[in-house]
Amino acid sequence: MAEVQRTFVAIKPDGVQRGLIGDIVSRFEKKGLKIVGMKFMQVTKQLAENHYGEHKGKPFFEGLVGFITSGPILAMVLEGKDAIAVSRTVIGATNPVSAAPGTIRGDLALEIGRNIVHGSDGPESAKREIGIFFSDEELVSNWNRTVQCWVSEEPVPAKV
Repeated sequence: MAEVQRTFVAIKPDGVQRGLIGDIVSRFEKKGLKIVGMKFMQVTKQLAENHYGEHKGKPFFEGLVGFITSGPILAMVLEGKDAIAVSRTVIGATNPVSAAPGTIRGDLALEIGRNIVHGSDGPESAKREIGIFFSDEELVSNWNRTVQCWVSEEPVPAKV
């Protein structure tokens, strides 16, 4: 049985500047993932260096930090069965040239340096990234999508 997970997704400055927020968010919602946290924000240099910490010392580190701090982002926490794998499938391959049509990157991006969206790549990174961008108080997990039984194999409510 699939595990309910949380994952971190961010629409990067290029996605925000191109006016793609609504399209991108709707793709995750239409897939059946539940939003439990969302905020429009400007990433500080310190936050960016923390987020990209595993790349510190690599030649592209400064470019990553410079880009993610160049404009606002939309940070989200999504929840659902196999949310990490599901969101990565919706996002598509890191390099848009290799991303399948129908994915965010396959449909909307051309270059790896402007690939529109970030998504956690595993349970450990999801937990770490959610903790960097959101406090526990900012996450709203005690709500149920009333359509959930039509999205996944949940019991269908009795007829009223």
